[in-house]
Amino acid sequence: MSGLELELEAATARLGGRTVLDRVSLQVEAGEFVALVGPNGAGKSSVIRALAGLLPLAGGRAKLGGTEVAALGPRARAERAAYLPQERRIAWNLPAVEVAALGAPFLSAVDALGRAREALEAVEAGHLAGRGVAEMSGGERARVLLARVLASPAAALLVDEPIAGLDPEAQLMVLERLRARADAGQAVLASLHDLPLAARFADRAAVLDHGSVAADAAPMSALTPEILQRVFGLSARWVDGPDGPLLSAGRQPPQGV
Repeated sequence: MSGLELELEAATARLGGRTVLDRVSLQVEAGEFVALVGPNGAGKSSVIRALAGLLPLAGGRAKLGGTEVAALGPRARAERAAYLPQERRIAWNLPAVEVAALGAPFLSAVDALGRAREALEAVEAGHLAGRGVAEMSGGERARVLLARVLASPAAALLVDEPIAGLDPEAQLMVLERLRARADAGQAVLASLHDLPLAARFADRAAVLDHGSVAADAAPMSALTPEILQRVFGLSARWVDGPDGPLLSAGRQPPQGV
């Protein structure tokens, strides 16, 4: 795998009369892990949904592997990008291995199940393979759904808040797996709220603010004190921690205080 796998060109989108993407341009190449960061409602999920073909654009373009998403059918999209939504509900009480195998619907049943078992082992959930997902905790289901994405041989991974609600150990495991996939050649785009973890694992941070890209660079270059204050309302500075950069931060005081 090589080349540009995910691309938005001046993408504009609206939901309920509100602009959720405002001429967003973003690129993710094979072998790159890009973190989408920003406050709630900044447009992170909208970027991912636009690339997954689930959010129609009012202007601009969304491309997977150089082809416009609008020109691709469901199978072609699945072959080019695997998608993990923020929502973690599963409608049927299927065994975990069958849910994970859904990540590769275009492969034979034998190959899909083989990849599903490997992916479950990768997220330390191999012991859950035969258990119904409705009988699992939220954290266990999150691992199964991550395995569904990792089971896909697609060139790109689109993951929306993959560490939300997980304990710290599981958060590190998830980001280590995504980092490994990027290192192996897949393009990875993940929305994250934890800025230090984004700085630790991602090659780049794309900072969204009110549907626009406020910064897009290596994490420490994108998340400058000025950006942290303007976008996140944080008066903060980066300090070196034992496992990577950490934020020493406080809320920005109201004007006049």
